[in-house]
Amino acid sequence: MKTKKLRDATYRNTPVFFLFLLPALIAFFIVIIIPFFIGIFYSFTDWTQIITGSNKFIGFQNYTAIFADITFLHSIFVTTLYAVLIVFSVNFFAFFMATLVTQKHKFTGLYRAGFFLPYLIGGIILGYIWQFIFNNAIPAFGGAIGFQWLQENLFLANRWLALMAYVTVGTWQYAGYIMLIYIIAIANVPKSLVDAAKIDGAGFSQTIKHIYLPLIAAAFAISSFLILTYSFKIFDVNLVLTAGGPVGSFMEHTVNTNEFLPLNIYNTAFLFDRLADGQAKAILYFFIIVLIGLIQVSLNKKRETEI
Repeated sequence: MKTKKLRDATYRNTPVFFLFLLPALIAFFIVIIIPFFIGIFYSFTDWTQIITGSNKFIGFQNYTAIFADITFLHSIFVTTLYAVLIVFSVNFFAFFMATLVTQKHKFTGLYRAGFFLPYLIGGIILGYIWQFIFNNAIPAFGGAIGFQWLQENLFLANRWLALMAYVTVGTWQYAGYIMLIYIIAIANVPKSLVDAAKIDGAGFSQTIKHIYLPLIAAAFAISSFLILTYSFKIFDVNLVLTAGGPVGSFMEHTVNTNEFLPLNIYNTAFLFDRLADGQAKAILYFFIIVLIGLIQVSLNKKRETEI
């Protein structure tokens, strides 16, 4: 085993190793690094269309302008609120489903497949499915059982109910994927500790609280990071389900009350033909995600150490 490790380490330092790595590095630079720095350059210009002859350098004007853009500030607020809600919601349901499918019963495999299946549905299709559910299926169900408030079709017309609709859709799609992480974490919990807790008279809830939760803190950190990243990147569902609506007010200005950051950037750049402003928002958006990710990872590591 030691000889094999030494041989593998030697191979990593050979020209052949870097030759095989070169295509991936070239693709990474062409697709990610170079466009990123070109985007930074355009954010300091007056770029207003895809093909332009000037691209005049204007310094930090685009960045100062976006902080005066109420729609962008509202998008930061509503995206952050959505992220907080969905982190709690997905973690709760994913852990609940993981505890369910790790119990010994007949349909464990079927449950796992069923819970994971929504994650495989594309965002556009998912948005149309849930748009039909909120606009047609729920009102029809309300009419069938005689519930007037369900027939009024307010789920996507009210700003807060629409936000809860987004949380519902995100949880339904993503909880099955996060469930897999918790299944692995639960499987790695020593069975002797669980058996000892049962002998001492601990119930199911006490076993979860004092045995499972402390030992799967690392899985919680990973899951929260993945959910947080997902919540700040939501675009296709946001575009299809309500297109950022309904319209409401924020700081005495009219805004799309559920226009998340990616959709706000898209609308700024392509709907209003302010490509430089949109690029400046995208750069700021990138650093916001990096900052939140670093803070979240730091807090979770601190929590793991305390546990």
